Amino acid sequence: MILTNARLIFPDAIRDGLEVGVENGKIMAIRTRTGSSGNDAVDLTGNYLAPGFVDLHLHGAVGRDTMEASAGAFRAICDYHAGGGTTSLLLTTATAPIKAIIDVLNAVRDCRSSIPQIAGVHVEGPFISKAKRGAQRAEFIRDPTPQAVEKLLEHVDLIKRITIAPELPGALDAIEQFSKYGVSVSGGHSDAWDEQARAAFERGMRSVTHTFNCMSSARRDGIYRKAGLLEFALSEPQITCELIADGHHVSATLIKMLYRAKGVRGISLVTDATAGAGLPNDSKFLLGGLDCIVRDGVCLVADGSALAGSASRMIDLIGTMVHDVGLPLYEAVAMATTNPARAVALHTKGELKIGCDADFVIISPDLDVLQTFSDGEQIFNHSRRHATRPF
Repeated sequence: MILTNARLIFPDAIRDGLEVGVENGKIMAIRTRTGSSGNDAVDLTGNYLAPGFVDLHLHGAVGRDTMEASAGAFRAICDYHAGGGTTSLLLTTATAPIKAIIDVLNAVRDCRSSIPQIAGVHVEGPFISKAKRGAQRAEFIRDPTPQAVEKLLEHVDLIKRITIAPELPGALDAIEQFSKYGVSVSGGHSDAWDEQARAAFERGMRSVTHTFNCMSSARRDGIYRKAGLLEFALSEPQITCELIADGHHVSATLIKMLYRAKGVRGISLVTDATAGAGLPNDSKFLLGGLDCIVRDGVCLVADGSALAGSASRMIDLIGTMVHDVGLPLYEAVAMATTNPARAVALHTKGELKIGCDADFVIISPDLDVLQTFSDGEQIFNHSRRHATRPF
């Protein structure tokens, strides 16, 4: 397959006059346009060609939730988000008993080979702060004991990312253990002080979960004002910040502040989409067993007291970064591709580069997703509004 007549989006620029050659699901060539035609040529009619989006934090869609631990739920979630350009994602758990989380891990193991968008699992909870739990169920929150950590480490081949509150008893040892096995450790749902965040960094924490949301910030400790997890993340160059840029979780001004502090390379866009994504207004759904509702395009816990993830797809976040924050399109795309792929060591994802997987998203000038490809095969076509390849 040869993808031609497109504007290619790289992390540092948008380039014209190139075409991409694909063979056996890999990018085999990026070269000056040759005027190729025939059955192997795909004319993209001047639209943008970007790497497929990589979402590190995604709970669900269209009424389905990762915690269902079923292939049917996973397929529905991946299908919906393919329409937003996502070709790699981490199915994200909610705070629940360890057994329920392991059920998800086992279900992912059983079907991962047949659903290529699944890059692994992000374990969010139960090792979080009750004070910063957000839409997580308080009754299942627990400390990361050696026994609980050991049970999860038995599935370390599937766990690509885990969110831990650094201030919990046992958290530092857990962070070191997960990091040793190559799991990306993210500080989040946390009430940590600056020194606790730094201790976690020294043990291997290299990111923070949904920046600005459910995390401690500057406050007084006696007569002194001290930083929290937020300020530590903003100040430490080696920390990558997740960002839910859906227009609801974080204001444009706060996003601009984050961009000034972290630069392009320090931000990974995540949807944190829940089962309400793709449902009509006033639809009810569950998030890890918690009653929630979609209201005016926003996912909320049923009593309206807190956000419950987002109703967005990755292309929506890119639109926010371009239209509301004023970033160049190529920078916004880097935050949805190169940065998250690097954060969890997905070495063949997130770039238009020879040898990388042929994961692509075709985007119109109006930032609509027109087509999505995974390993060189079309999984979404806007004209048909559904995934075109059976999983």
